Amino acid sequence: MPIDFQPPPTTTVQVQPASPASFDEQYDKARTLANSGQPALALAAYNALLAQSPGNVDVLLGRGIVYTRMERWAEAQADLEAAAQASPDYADVWLALGNLHQWHDQPAQAIEAYGRLVALRPNDASGWQARARAYRAAGRVDDARADLEKARALGANGAEIDAAMAAMQPAPAPAAASTPVTRAGNPEAALASGYTWAASLSGSWTDVGSGPRWNDQTASVRHYMKGGSIGFETLRAHRFDQTGHAWALDAYADLWNGAYANIRYQRAPAARLFPANSGRIEVYQSLGNGWEVSLADDVLGFESRVNIYGLALGKYVGNWYVQLRHQNIVSEGSRSNGQRLLARYYYAGDADSYLEATANSGRSDDPLSLSGGRARSGGGSVTWVRYWSDNWGSKVGASFSRGANDARERGVSVGLYRRW
Repeated sequence: MPIDFQPPPTTTVQVQPASPASFDEQYDKARTLANSGQPALALAAYNALLAQSPGNVDVLLGRGIVYTRMERWAEAQADLEAAAQASPDYADVWLALGNLHQWHDQPAQAIEAYGRLVALRPNDASGWQARARAYRAAGRVDDARADLEKARALGANGAEIDAAMAAMQPAPAPAAASTPVTRAGNPEAALASGYTWAASLSGSWTDVGSGPRWNDQTASVRHYMKGGSIGFETLRAHRFDQTGHAWALDAYADLWNGAYANIRYQRAPAARLFPANSGRIEVYQSLGNGWEVSLADDVLGFESRVNIYGLALGKYVGNWYVQLRHQNIVSEGSRSNGQRLLARYYYAGDADSYLEATANSGRSDDPLSLSGGRARSGGGSVTWVRYWSDNWGSKVGASFSRGANDARERGVSVGLYRRW
């Protein structure tokens, strides 16, 4: 049977090409890429859109947000400021600018941008909360509280507002094991949020009544990590017409819920004024309701070993921290003790700036900062610490003591702090 072969059709079937994506579709895709954690692809998509529509405010805003997430601060600021100049009443642009400055540790600029945001959206609680965070970062605690109360009145989550208010207090212990410990009794042990390094330089001068004045200097640098910190110190002392030097490693570490420890090792190679080797271990435990207790053992490696056992009980009330410390000093053939009462007032409502006063009787000095020279029967001190900016702070103090045979000592101290 013959096979019938059919010739191919002489006409070509027309196929419609796919329509190119519209500008809005491309913009939606760019936003999806940005919000799904693909910043490089989102950036390429926004660049293509700006090539089609130079100066488009929405695209500049989107690209500026992507640059911010990538921590490309200068490019982010250029895009967002261009968008703000082109559309000054666009609230989302001011929100993005505020976030940029807040994340880039520029609280003053963040406050200004968030201020424009709340002026445009006065009934949006989230804008007031954002500006409160910037106020807090700038140390303007009263303004932060006022913005938080405004947000509460506008219907913000009450628990979030309460938590933000509590975060501005120098509370002595965390509410949960995963929360970093805030150490009211040790203001230099925990650094303000957003910083990982701190350095200090301090000195003191003491008039002992007879003979040359004593002087001491300490320089330190400390690194803060999740769950603790470690610092390196160099110490110099000039007393009894001698000069001594030492260095130390000093660490703080979070332990279990509400607990942390201070561990220190100090070494003085020449062992003139400082002990050749000395160390400390002190464990702090929160008891709840603002109470904190600590146990300590300081070991001083003089020719005759000295142990100083300490027990302290502290209480945080409002902006106040009060602590009573008892010490037993035990060495070969000798025992003595001392008490110290400390009161500290955080007058700015944060954990940085405070006024402090102490009163002591017996041997109740800081054992590792002294040469172990004289017994004391009583004394006291006043100290003022203030952070003048986000990064710089200072300390000024005065002290007095009364020793054996009614000998009297008076001293002054100064310090400079830097954090970054």
